[in-house]
Amino acid sequence: MQYEAVIGLEVHAQLATESKIFSSSSTKFGSPPNSQVNPVCLGMPGVLPVFNERVLEYALKAGLATNCEIARKSRFARKNYFYPDLPKGYQISQYDEPLCLRGHLEIDSGDGKKKIRITRIHLEEDAGKLVHEYSDFESHVDLNRAGVPLVEIVSEPDISTAEEAIEYVKKLRTILRYIEVCDGNMEEGSLRCDANVSVRPAGQSKLGTKTEIKNLNSFRFIQRAIEYEIKRQEAVLQSGGKVVQETRLFDSQKGVTFAMRSKEEAHDYRYFPDPDLLPVVVDEDYLEKIRLSLPELPEEKLSRFVDEFNIPRNDAETLSSSRPLAEYFEECAKHVKDQKAASNWILNEMLREVENEDSIAEFPVPPENLAELLELIGEGKVNRKTAKEIFS
Repeated sequence: MQYEAVIGLEVHAQLATESKIFSSSSTKFGSPPNSQVNPVCLGMPGVLPVFNERVLEYALKAGLATNCEIARKSRFARKNYFYPDLPKGYQISQYDEPLCLRGHLEIDSGDGKKKIRITRIHLEEDAGKLVHEYSDFESHVDLNRAGVPLVEIVSEPDISTAEEAIEYVKKLRTILRYIEVCDGNMEEGSLRCDANVSVRPAGQSKLGTKTEIKNLNSFRFIQRAIEYEIKRQEAVLQSGGKVVQETRLFDSQKGVTFAMRSKEEAHDYRYFPDPDLLPVVVDEDYLEKIRLSLPELPEEKLSRFVDEFNIPRNDAETLSSSRPLAEYFEECAKHVKDQKAASNWILNEMLREVENEDSIAEFPVPPENLAELLELIGEGKVNRKTAKEIFS
């Protein structure tokens, strides 16, 4: 029997604010354990949370950039569970009244485009983390991350393959970085993903039993974990067994997923409105101000580069994949007669010299100087070999 996969993703993006969602503690990564905490994020008795307005601004930008409807009134809820890295005994999140609803992204799939619907985007605070590296017999708790602001971006189960999942997360990451609400650094945990995976007989509409793979923090791990889980579930069904609804983790060394615990339902968390926080009310004037502050998004920039500068779509796709790279190209293109030559030089020569897209802003050759060099090449005053020596 042929099976098909049904995949939904929950992407957790850390918002790039300087302070936490409900307190003034810093969100800086890499500080000594428990050095960025205060009574609020430690859950001390008698303290009250104060909502950081910059968090709302960034979350609204994320919602607008992903074509979401914005709720004029949303509410925080307490998600109750016990874990050593959760000092209050509950996490402040949003449940039945999230900030953003019914969005979508389009991804490249096969020979065309595919729409991936976004169910919701909601705000929540991060938990701390357990540290196991100091002892074989005990764990330590670092609460620097507790209270760091997150948006959880929940897709509908519209994804069919691991490749589509990667394409979706990459596109989402690019957008969040473009609008400067998340640095997208997966190694530091700024962007991580949970994958809900099920399989069903091909052509059937009824969904199979899903498993959730938690805390995937690289594109490679997302792909490997989903591919393995699809094969595992197919093997279970083909042998006459039943897939168990559960939460699983991915072992990157062995390339397998393994059971962590039975999958919780919403009622297990006993959600209820947080009595310490007022509803979040977004009026039209404030929303319009946020909308006007958004930059040109990657898809719009890609189309404009093709139309305005007459460069191939593949080149425009690469140039628009990073905001610093796109801005560098555009500034250079203003000062040259042949924008295609500028595109070729940046893609073939400049990208060879930079470590990654984050270092483009510090690249020692300003775009105006590169434009001047390209004009000299075009006029025959400097040959390409000499230009490459000058450039490097």
